[in-house]
Amino acid sequence: MTPLHATLRRYAEDRTVTGAVGLVARGADVEAVAVGSMDAGGSAPMERDAIFRIASITKPITAAAVLMLVDEGLVGLGDPVERWLPELAKPVVVRTPAGPVDDVVPAARAVTVEDLLSFRTGWGTPDDFSLPAVRALTAVQRYDRPFGEWPDPDTWLRALAEVPMLHQPGEAWLYGTSSDLQGVLVARASGRALADFLAERLFEPLGMRDTAFEVPASKRHRFTWAYHRAEDGTLRPADTPDGRYSGLPRFQSGGGGLVSTADDWLAFGRLLLNAGATADGRRLLSPASVSRMTTNHLTAAQRAAATLFLEGQGWGYGGQVDVTPADPWSVPGRYGWVGGTGTTAHIVPATGTVTVLMTQTAMTGPTPTPLMRDFWTVTAQAAVTAFG
Repeated sequence: MTPLHATLRRYAEDRTVTGAVGLVARGADVEAVAVGSMDAGGSAPMERDAIFRIASITKPITAAAVLMLVDEGLVGLGDPVERWLPELAKPVVVRTPAGPVDDVVPAARAVTVEDLLSFRTGWGTPDDFSLPAVRALTAVQRYDRPFGEWPDPDTWLRALAEVPMLHQPGEAWLYGTSSDLQGVLVARASGRALADFLAERLFEPLGMRDTAFEVPASKRHRFTWAYHRAEDGTLRPADTPDGRYSGLPRFQSGGGGLVSTADDWLAFGRLLLNAGATADGRRLLSPASVSRMTTNHLTAAQRAAATLFLEGQGWGYGGQVDVTPADPWSVPGRYGWVGGTGTTAHIVPATGTVTVLMTQTAMTGPTPTPLMRDFWTVTAQAAVTAFG
């Protein structure tokens, strides 16, 4: 039994998670492990091709879609987003972050596409959730509700425009909102629904056959249950295979709405490692765009202000970028993110590896779980020992 298998099996056996699929790949060499079961009742064993709600590891995929439009010249990094999102043409900013939501000043400049990609729009979640402007944002950005219950994108944007920014554009890294804005931008700039754009431009060329905003009936036997941990420590169902993903949601969230498999995200990770080209040489992204996507864009002060989420590391476009070897798995240039439903995926250009972990047990906060940290540790070791 490999260290990866032993690690995942331990967490499944002690019921931290009901099941998991984890993999580490370098080139054509892949170690993939499936442990536990598809649901808490043990009705079927977990399989490598199981479909999971991937939550925020959707974010790198959405950022790649924006950069495809940049490569085509339809969108410019310095372009004001109001060109496509006119609802955001005249934002206001709270005078001080802790101040009331009605004490505002005009934004000093327009929000740009690059602000969206680097999460410096002025809207989003900081380390302090209690700030009045953050509470106002939470009333509009209801991540406690399924996306099928969100308003349509036009209605959501109009509501967001009524919420004051916490910081001036470009000033601070704030989590979450920017990826959903990216998804709306892609749809409006391309003239296609986000689901259609991603399917045609990314998923089909990469062979990501199971990645989508919905799960058809023919695949639901491979779709896991979803769980959250109750206050008494027990796992409680949050969604079923025939539940929230049975049809396209009204709001196709670029921040966290996709379902996928470990091997599908591996295909996306390999695209980034290959500088934007598929295995057969078809170019989907320019090397320059991949470089921008996987390079830290934050100042030291911006990173320090986002310790709860980033733990001192940086942010590229759609994902975290390690800038210091603070942990056993941290390698400068390592890029990826975590998902609140219990998922995590990264590329490590220095070692040429992709790591993906899928579980169906939700995180209890923004801090990575012990399972995630142990997974990162053993896959970092595997990149050195197993692959040489």
